[in-house]
Amino acid sequence: MTGPGIASASPPEEPGRDKAGSTDGDGGCLRVLVVTADDPIYVSCFFEALIPALPDSLRVVGVTVLPAFHEPLLMTVRRVFRLYGPIDFARLCLRFARARALGRGVSRLTKKAGIPLIETRSVNSEDYLRRAAALAPDVIVSVAAPEIFGTALLSLPRLGCLNVHSGRLPAYRGMMPVFWQLLAGERVAVVTVHEMVEAIDGGRVLDVVEVPLGEHDRLARAMVAAKRAAAGLLVAVLDRLRRRCVRFHDDGPGDDCYRSFPRPQDVRAFRKRGHRLL
Repeated sequence: MTGPGIASASPPEEPGRDKAGSTDGDGGCLRVLVVTADDPIYVSCFFEALIPALPDSLRVVGVTVLPAFHEPLLMTVRRVFRLYGPIDFARLCLRFARARALGRGVSRLTKKAGIPLIETRSVNSEDYLRRAAALAPDVIVSVAAPEIFGTALLSLPRLGCLNVHSGRLPAYRGMMPVFWQLLAGERVAVVTVHEMVEAIDGGRVLDVVEVPLGEHDRLARAMVAAKRAAAGLLVAVLDRLRRRCVRFHDDGPGDDCYRSFPRPQDVRAFRKRGHRLL
């Protein structure tokens, strides 16, 4: 199912116009609820770029921060250790600890900006749906959100749900798209903002931005660059959505393919290409 309003590009509404789900007090502002992951290294880069770039016409009414991968911590540690190996895993842990010490967590960044944190164990719970509805969001945005949105959540915002994805669609659906684009020898990572439907990373693409990739690159560098570029892209898409200037992109080249979390053999092929993880 698609969001109720993204599919049509109707004329701009008058500021403050009374419509279901909107509020007169916002003076025409687009109300945005963001669901994201607890990541002080990469996702934090997105918010560090996004928060200063938000115009007065876009109001973030809340941010929900979920545990990475939406799984027990020990499972996440095992998953990441298998990806990075012992040496890079130790280096990553040091980066993680340093980021935490510097206050770069998503929760800290949003609190500092005066944005409410909407805590939950699941965005599909009845309690969360009630609290989200009370915020009257026009749009819900997923930024590396580790939980799949259910039908009720997809239907909740007045103009639908959007996802920020760091890969060209549909060829790089799924997890860690920057990794897979580097492994495939792509010269750019195509960051997309698309409407959310029940299919993972499905829905039509509203806009894209390209991030250059090196012949011999570092995954960490490319992921940071993609997150920063995604922040500006999202602001532009939300502003067009507010003005009802919606446009959709044709699907990119390549077959529809879902990419899972990289396996050790994928990492070996990645390094054989001359790339590094950190």
